[in-house]
Amino acid sequence: MVSIVAIVGRPNVGKSTLFNRLTRSRNALVDDRPGVTRDRICASITCEGVNMTLVDTGGFEDLGQDPLLKEVRGQVERGITEADKVIFVVDARAGLMPGDEAMADLLRKRHKKVLLAVNKVDGPEHEYRIHDFHTLGLGAPLGVSASHGYGFNDLKDELIQNLPRGREPEVPNQIRVAVIGRPNAGKSSLINRILRDERLVVSELPGTTRDAVDALFHYRGREYLLIDTAGIRRKARVKEKIEKISMIKALRSLDRCHVAVILLDAERGLSDQDVRICGYALDKGRGLVVAVNKWDLVKTDSRKKEQLYHAVDRRMKFVSYAPKVNVSALTGERVMALFKAIDTVFDQFCTRISTGEVNRALKEIVEKHPPQRIGRGRLKFLYATQARTRPPTFVLVVNRPDLVHFAYKRFLANQFREHFGLKNIPIQLKFKER
Repeated sequence: MVSIVAIVGRPNVGKSTLFNRLTRSRNALVDDRPGVTRDRICASITCEGVNMTLVDTGGFEDLGQDPLLKEVRGQVERGITEADKVIFVVDARAGLMPGDEAMADLLRKRHKKVLLAVNKVDGPEHEYRIHDFHTLGLGAPLGVSASHGYGFNDLKDELIQNLPRGREPEVPNQIRVAVIGRPNAGKSSLINRILRDERLVVSELPGTTRDAVDALFHYRGREYLLIDTAGIRRKARVKEKIEKISMIKALRSLDRCHVAVILLDAERGLSDQDVRICGYALDKGRGLVVAVNKWDLVKTDSRKKEQLYHAVDRRMKFVSYAPKVNVSALTGERVMALFKAIDTVFDQFCTRISTGEVNRALKEIVEKHPPQRIGRGRLKFLYATQARTRPPTFVLVVNRPDLVHFAYKRFLANQFREHFGLKNIPIQLKFKER
């Protein structure tokens, strides 16, 4: 059994810094500005043999003018409800605040096991600052410094108390799917619709999602890790530090996914940035599914549909092999059809071809369509083998790699994809001299 531990508290008390230290990562965005974290960020950790899922939450505060505060607060409350244990983080420098008392009241009503962590206690000389927090009535407060590590051994000892020890089930065939696209294309709405749960904060305001947020989903006997990402804008338009970091995290999600779902906005049409985002995924060698969201808004407009089809066919010709699915995150139309395309791409992405079969195919292709002679040199193919999967990568040993023209490389790649049934994924060919 894997326990769930939620980290909660007011904005800017150091929850994300604590999360990053416990997970030994930089998965959660950290900034001096309050309110940076909005969605729940999850990570699996093992602490002294105890497996747990650590959940970072947004800042818990009174509802003000910000239209997102209600959504963020709802995510915090859901995180508390699902948790087996809660780390309640308060700020030693700010002292006891009304928001701390409101959170303490909520935790008492939910009857949760609570570990009260007084953050920003940077050494023994600051321990006196924890005494005010005894009045919260949540047990003995523990002085820690998320930034410098002071008090962390004691924190971990308290954290694992009364949590069951158990092995986390292995998921060797988990399919990691990153949903990427421009801001406000509907990435969070799509994942919420798939999960049938308000798991992610959704707003009409662009830039609502800042972190790369993971969510597990089981469907038809398979496990998927859905990765919601921040919208990727043109670099010239990115000014704020938080948005720059969010964009970097979105692009890094391509490094750990198997399949990238490129989400287009049917209402706004295809943009240069959509084409660039496809290029980013292709450069990483990821499997691709092109999903056209907000289809309910254009499906009855034949002119808009024709323009969209024409633009996708013409400007995204370099990923013409990728399956295309029209969906509506709002109505749920054809959303689950995405998984048929994802499964097809993933299965091809993991394909392994025997060396004998690769060489027979290469011989047949070269005999039918030999390469052109360039000058006095003559290109000879000696043998080939598949070096790895995800994506399928083939090494072709030749006498003169410099004689392989880029047009013939593209021809060979298309022939290999056709011959081995890899019609929906990119493959990589590497030419090596013996």
